[in-house]
Amino acid sequence: MKTRIAAIAASVSLIVIAAACGSSEPDASPTATLPPATSTAGPQSFTVAFSGKERVESPSVPAADLEELAAGNNRFALDLYRQLSSEDGNLFMSPYSISLALAMTYAGAGGDTADEMAQTLGFSLDSGRLHPAFNALDQLLEARGADLSSDQKFTLEIANSIWGQQGFEFEQEFLDTLAENYGAGMRLVDYDTQAEAARLVINGWVEDNTNDRIKDLIPQGVLSPDTVLVLANAIFFKAAWFEEFNPDLTANGDFHLLGGGTVTADMMRQTAQLRTADEDGYRAVEIPYVGGETSMLVLVPDDGEFAQFESSLSAARLDEIITGLERTSIELQFPKFSFESKFLLPGPLKELGMVEAFVPDVADFSGMRTPPPDLVITDVIHQSFVAVDEQGTEAAAATAVIIVRTSAPPPPVPFVVDQPFIFLIRDIPTDTVLFIGRLLDPAS
Repeated sequence: MKTRIAAIAASVSLIVIAAACGSSEPDASPTATLPPATSTAGPQSFTVAFSGKERVESPSVPAADLEELAAGNNRFALDLYRQLSSEDGNLFMSPYSISLALAMTYAGAGGDTADEMAQTLGFSLDSGRLHPAFNALDQLLEARGADLSSDQKFTLEIANSIWGQQGFEFEQEFLDTLAENYGAGMRLVDYDTQAEAARLVINGWVEDNTNDRIKDLIPQGVLSPDTVLVLANAIFFKAAWFEEFNPDLTANGDFHLLGGGTVTADMMRQTAQLRTADEDGYRAVEIPYVGGETSMLVLVPDDGEFAQFESSLSAARLDEIITGLERTSIELQFPKFSFESKFLLPGPLKELGMVEAFVPDVADFSGMRTPPPDLVITDVIHQSFVAVDEQGTEAAAATAVIIVRTSAPPPPVPFVVDQPFIFLIRDIPTDTVLFIGRLLDPAS
């Protein structure tokens, strides 16, 4: 197990867009309205080109739109979790990071491709409201902890960037949407002759924006002369528990595995007033982080009911669980743990209904360029890391989407988390699921 001083979470999402072999050559000059400013990072210099639009600060978005966006994001989070849960072992991902990355991609989608993406991702707002709502939500999340002192160990940062092929003409409206709502200027690189150098530069940006937790996100050979665009999102979350666990109370204990058997885990202990539920089929406890605006929600299905509970965990069920939480004095025992996950997402996304985006000569990303250059998603890769200890939580996640062209309080009651559980890191005021995972074996 890894011991950490503070809680950290980071995630990255990347969209890689490429031009298919046999299609027309890109235009010789970038969009005329993109004034460049040269920068250097890592092994390759790149030019930063802006759409001419500034990010809209403090956008005026109705509260109902934010609620609808968060609800749709959470539906996608739980839908995708259920798809991935069919695989064996521990699981961890950042659905919010994936939603952000695919929202930027959605800005360039059209026709049935856009309709399928919206249905799968839970985007019920029209584009004119969706992207400003993402902008407002991002800025609300980044403001978390602003009133806390630096020694209270809380940070939540969100960054977006776009990496385009120099000389390729992108649709102005697409660039404006990303600039105004995601704060993403276009970094121009040369995939055509320096694809490997571009890969190293983008991976360097990922490392910088995840506190070096995600390294070598894009593997060698993924970028090629056919690549025309990479959209990147990074989330960095660092928070201590509202009430830290005393390391002196941590001791070995049994953790009961699915199907029988036990392993030894480092069980942290504290007595605290926490919001809990003890219902037919599950127990739940919410462990807040410093500031009280984010928390870890732990869901412990009853013995023999993990698979049934997991398969039935929808956004509506999650809302019911959260609504039913009541503050209780408990003696909490909770395991320290750390593990990594990696997933290939095309299959799960297709199962959820996002099909056309992966079909050559059918996918419609005409919003990125006119005339459309036959773009199609070929792969979506997500990998993540999480560690929990007495002080807080450390987590990192990365996503790459590759596209080619074609009364008196009662006495404390025991709350021992010594069996497989599902856990979510969530922003409470906006009801946004930032991360979701499960722990089946703390020793693996």
